[in-house]
Amino acid sequence: MTRPIDGPDFSLADVAREGLIERPGAEPAPHDGTGRVDLAFTVHSTAEDGTEVAPAQRGVRVPPGVTVFDAASWNGIAIDSTCGGHGTCHKCRIRVTSEVEVPLTRHDVRTFTADQLSAGWRLGCLLHATRDLAVDVPPLTTRPKAATVGIGRQVILRPALQKRYVELAEPSLSDQRTDLVRLTDAIDDLELTADLHVLRRLATVLRQADFKVTAVVLDEALVDVEAGDTTAFRYAIAFDLGTTTVVGTLLDVGTGTPLAVASSLNAQQPFGGDVITRISATMMDPAALGRLQQAAGATLADLARRVCREAGVEPTDVYEVAVAGNATMTALVLGIDPEPLGVAPFVMAAAEPPDVLASEIGLDLHPRARAFFFPALGAYVGGDIVAGMLATGMDRDKRTRLFIDVGTNCEIVLSDGETLLSTAAPAGPAFEGGAIRCGMRAADGAIEVVKVDPHAEDPDAAVTLGVIGDVEPRGLCGSGLVDAVAELVRVGLLDASGRLVPEEEAKGVAPALADRLARVGEERVFVLHRPGPGVDPAECVYLSQRDVRELQFAKAAISTGWSLLLAELGLEHRDVQQVLLAGSFGSYLSPASAVRIGLVPRLPVLRIVAAGNVAGEGAKMALLSVRERAGALALLEEVTYVELSDRPDFNDAFVEQLAFGR
Repeated sequence: MTRPIDGPDFSLADVAREGLIERPGAEPAPHDGTGRVDLAFTVHSTAEDGTEVAPAQRGVRVPPGVTVFDAASWNGIAIDSTCGGHGTCHKCRIRVTSEVEVPLTRHDVRTFTADQLSAGWRLGCLLHATRDLAVDVPPLTTRPKAATVGIGRQVILRPALQKRYVELAEPSLSDQRTDLVRLTDAIDDLELTADLHVLRRLATVLRQADFKVTAVVLDEALVDVEAGDTTAFRYAIAFDLGTTTVVGTLLDVGTGTPLAVASSLNAQQPFGGDVITRISATMMDPAALGRLQQAAGATLADLARRVCREAGVEPTDVYEVAVAGNATMTALVLGIDPEPLGVAPFVMAAAEPPDVLASEIGLDLHPRARAFFFPALGAYVGGDIVAGMLATGMDRDKRTRLFIDVGTNCEIVLSDGETLLSTAAPAGPAFEGGAIRCGMRAADGAIEVVKVDPHAEDPDAAVTLGVIGDVEPRGLCGSGLVDAVAELVRVGLLDASGRLVPEEEAKGVAPALADRLARVGEERVFVLHRPGPGVDPAECVYLSQRDVRELQFAKAAISTGWSLLLAELGLEHRDVQQVLLAGSFGSYLSPASAVRIGLVPRLPVLRIVAAGNVAGEGAKMALLSVRERAGALALLEEVTYVELSDRPDFNDAFVEQLAFGR
């Protein structure tokens, strides 16, 4: 049995304000870790000649407590900064235009005049979004040497992609150096190598451009020679290749600025919702591997076209991409047989995939654009987790930190400041809405937030729902599922074993909610939304007893994973100083609900951080810094993988983690 969440020695309310992770100068943000906030960004920018262009409008929804700077960064909105979002450079200036009071920090007072503060000016990295806000983002004023990405990581710009403009002396009878030598002599700080593509173009381009050209270099490989000075046009795309969702971000690698971001469902969905079903598809049909590879490539290509179109960038000016995906997604997009990943002993073809031409994975960019793939720690702790560890600095922080990427396959990393351990837990599809009676993905009509009042005078007001798109509820997504179960546990309608209590008992503990207990066939359910009076429960949006069991098994698998890692290092849950919830689902999970059901360690909610799309952030870092890319490769040597399936204590630990606390 798990220890009760609320009791004489612990209360969520008592510790909701406690925080160990605030940036310097910031007061703890008053929130209870539930719900969502809407941020409406008005993004101002300037043209090359310095004139201001029409501002862009962007709306985002984030968990409460996320800083305005991080919310913008995750969604491809550039805000000036050089300190990595730590409140020390005083460059991330934004203006809150909502008619609400926003808190001040000592850094705000030092940065702005009294009139500016009254007008709503604040430092974005120190302003926690705990309510809906309208925010003005001024034009970028700097071309920073450091780009800020992720949850406050700073990257010193040193991209593999370089452009060098040179003006060469024309050949003569007294200077008969080859064209290649003439060019490489002018760039003598690099040991340039040229392939056949460059040699085929070199003579023509040099003479048409009067020997005034730009050399395009990746590491020390000369990949193209372009007429004139094109140094202002150097772009790259970072991809988070998820099993369900794929995200692409276009970067200007000269400034580290994100120019556009887009996401879409992985076109491999028809082959199954998780990696096991997709691996099975290749085992049953030899032709499926080619179709899966084509589907992944088509998804990446569509996103590349969309971000280039949105930013007004020519695809041929994109020279490099970085792809962060799990081991199966990486194998499939490269056309590598994934079958060994799906059967014991779960072996990868290679931990470090080779760099390939972007055209080989279906991308129509520069003809010699290169694709970098993140290395993997194991069959079920892949490149997306390595990218996430890079973005969050798991190997650099001396605190005890827990990184959890919640999904169908949940990856977990624990660091005590010295040792890094990782594992994977098979959580199943519940968090994606799979195997849930009224489950659906996080789209318009999905219930994402649930709050209940067991003593409401009006029974119709006893349940408050947050619905994506603010439309009629159609189903329940993963965060709504966790909220619903956590709330029913809190009010006593779900007991510690996960059983809906009998009707008579329900009338005593939650009279305003008792009438929502019903049956669909032989199964007991709790009605979350009834379209109209007297509507059959089967036509409503409801939480079923089986749904509770699905979530129960999923959360037990995850909590067993992190509890065994803690035991491996001789730590207890209270030793954890920060929990990072990563991935699309983890970033929108209510910290309070996660604590309530035991999905994460029993900690104050301000120690539980929505980390955002850290796989995508890691991919950005790999494009912006060769040092960070080397750091990703170094993680292979620093992290120890712990296999759960062959541990004799796994089953006992799993059974112990099944119970819900109250």
